[in-house]
Amino acid sequence: MALQKTLSLLLLSLLTLLGLGLVQPSYGQSTYQRFLRQHVDPTVTGGDIKYCNLMMQRRRMTQFRCKQFNTFIHEDIWNIRSICSTTNIQCKNGKMNCHEGVVSVTDCRDTGSSPAPNCRYGARASTRRVVIACEGNPPVPVHFDR
Repeated sequence: MALQKTLSLLLLSLLTLLGLGLVQPSYGQSTYQRFLRQHVDPTVTGGDIKYCNLMMQRRRMTQFRCKQFNTFIHEDIWNIRSICSTTNIQCKNGKMNCHEGVVSVTDCRDTGSSPAPNCRYGARASTRRVVIACEGNPPVPVHFDR
């Protein structure tokens, strides 16, 4: 009986922390690893429609629903990490842990023509300014802001 009460209190505490955002489920990936999976592809200099369709599936962004928009950065990870050492700017969420830099990218946008997991994307390759959020010591990219 005492063990059951202890487990119930522990579960309630964990759910409270999750609700407050103090503990976040990782699903087996750190926020840095998730950023790498979703946004970094240094082997390509620019992508087309075939690239977006393949990469969005390969990087598991079409399993349950079609991710509306995603940007792949075509730079070495060390170049991307160096953006974290630029001046802090405000993120869309109001935090001050964002940084900007100019990189080669492919923007993939869902066309809405096919449901998950067979999503279809349009593509636009360019070199442009991006804003990423960084965390940690040393700082690493954890979120593509814009």
